[in-house]
Amino acid sequence: MTRQFIQSDKAPKAIGTYSQAVRVDRTVYLSGQIPLVPETMTIIEGDITAQITQVFDNLQAVATAAGGDFSDIVKLNVFLTDLSHFPIVNEIMGRYFHPPYPARAAIGVAALPKAADVEMDAIMVIKPQEYPAS
Repeated sequence: MTRQFIQSDKAPKAIGTYSQAVRVDRTVYLSGQIPLVPETMTIIEGDITAQITQVFDNLQAVATAAGGDFSDIVKLNVFLTDLSHFPIVNEIMGRYFHPPYPARAAIGVAALPKAADVEMDAIMVIKPQEYPAS
């Protein structure tokens, strides 16, 4: 079993005791991303559309650092402080993902770190030809 801890400077630094992602063989567990701008470590300014887009950009940076991309994501969890924003998630998700879509859950939560309105985490399985030799 090969295990690697993933770190990308193009995504926000971990704000707690966790790694941005952990790869075990071809499976990558991406930690939750909130809409932090990596350069400033502050929540992006703007509405929920800006926050959702930033979260997808952050996840994309970590996925790339792990050797994969969004086509490798098999499970996506979306956490929202207001589930009425879910149609916006669907709209923006369509810009980042193409069929077949990953399995997904949408969970309403009372609060998220740094007063964010959205957080997402994912599980990714990298295609064999994309997996770098260890």
